[in-house]
Amino acid sequence: MADGLRLEDCVNETCPWSGDPVQEDSLTLYQGKVVGFCNPGCRDKFEKAASSFDSAIEGKK
Repeated sequence: MADGLRLEDCVNETCPWSGDPVQEDSLTLYQGKVVGFCNPGCRDKFEKAASSFDSAIEGKK
């Protein structure tokens, strides 16, 4: 379990990348909500993409 995040708090049941079930070792916090992925690779891909968009919105490159 990543950083105390819990599967039962996750807002989604399936990975948005693969459509596979969310796994407890692949959770992250986004905009104050727990979101889940099917594996750590999908989670990391999401974190990188979200960070990129957040930086662009804030005017940072």
